Amino acid sequence: MATDYDAPRKTEEDQSEESIEELKARRHDKNSGKVDEDEAEAAESFELPGADLSHEELAVEVMPRQDDEFTCMNCFLVHHRSQLADEKKLICRDCAA
Repeated sequence: MATDYDAPRKTEEDQSEESIEELKARRHDKNSGKVDEDEAEAAESFELPGADLSHEELAVEVMPRQDDEFTCMNCFLVHHRSQLADEKKLICRDCAA
C-alpha cells in the first residue's frame, strides 16, 4: 500500500475507527468485489505474437552514418568510434568480447 508522507498523521484510534467504517461500508456494497472492465475493450490493447500488422505504417527517419561512427563487420550495427575494438577488422567491443 502506498504511503502519502505529506498527509497529516493520524493516531491509531483514528485509523482503527476509519478502517471499521470502511469495512461496514464494504459489507453492504455488493459490487465491491467486481471489476468494472469491458473484456472486448481490454482485448484490443493486447498485441499477439504473429499478428498481422501489414496495415500498420512505421515512420522512421533514416540518417546516414556519421564521420565519428563505423559499421561493425560482425554484427553490422552502427557504433560510435569509441566502441571500436579492432580498427583493421572493424569489430565493435561487444563482438570482440
